[in-house]
Amino acid sequence: MSFPDLKDRPMKDTICLFDVDETLTPARRPASPQMLDLLVKLRQKCAIGYVGGSDLLKQQEQLGTPSIPVTTLFDFCFPENGLTAFRLGQPLTSTSFLQHLGEANYQKLAKFCLRYISELEGLPAMRGTFIEFRNGMINVSPVGRNASKADRDEFNKWDEQSGCRTKFVEVLRKEFADLGLTYSIGGQISFDVFPNGWDKTFCLRHVENEKNVSGIEYKKIHFFGDKTFKGGNDYEIYEDKRTIGHSVDGPADTMRIVKDLFQL
Repeated sequence: MSFPDLKDRPMKDTICLFDVDETLTPARRPASPQMLDLLVKLRQKCAIGYVGGSDLLKQQEQLGTPSIPVTTLFDFCFPENGLTAFRLGQPLTSTSFLQHLGEANYQKLAKFCLRYISELEGLPAMRGTFIEFRNGMINVSPVGRNASKADRDEFNKWDEQSGCRTKFVEVLRKEFADLGLTYSIGGQISFDVFPNGWDKTFCLRHVENEKNVSGIEYKKIHFFGDKTFKGGNDYEIYEDKRTIGHSVDGPADTMRIVKDLFQL
């Protein structure tokens, strides 16, 4: 599939950015053929990109195929909130959480999280990989990222009742107030920890820099996400004055809004 050059798109001053889980795909599941087909049609009109907290490998599993790299399906790919970034399939400069925080501070934070999880009462399951280290953040999961779909659903129900992740984040904010960190709850089972300002708005610096690369200035930046409430991992970019925010209730809702907005 070929697409017009960015400067030749009918709406060349417009870009649509999408969260991944529960926006383009069900949580940690592949995107539907209908969603991928809609993105192809949208890409004929304007630039498209995604911005997610997970790393590129997970996004490849959800959005790409064994023979099609996810970086070819979008004009801009922003794994880890854009701390790792791709433009038209080519990598851009990346940024490191560990370099920013330092090994000593990182270990204090990691050990505290593991100790806190070990003392939680009532967890419906514990499945391993409680801290996932990423280039631009850490992802903390009380149930563990190795949880099955059933484990995830069960934990999510328990979390809604117990407020586990919200309480965990409140404790970390107090304990590590001096480190300048942001805590962002997303998906079903985890929350992200990253330096202040390294939320999803981080990717906007790449979008704004496009005027220095191709001369295109994106005057309309649409963002679609499901965790747009305060404390959710889409909140900052949804509320940012540079974006036009759309709060969605799952992939079907995303498709409905996109079709209406862009007459697809």
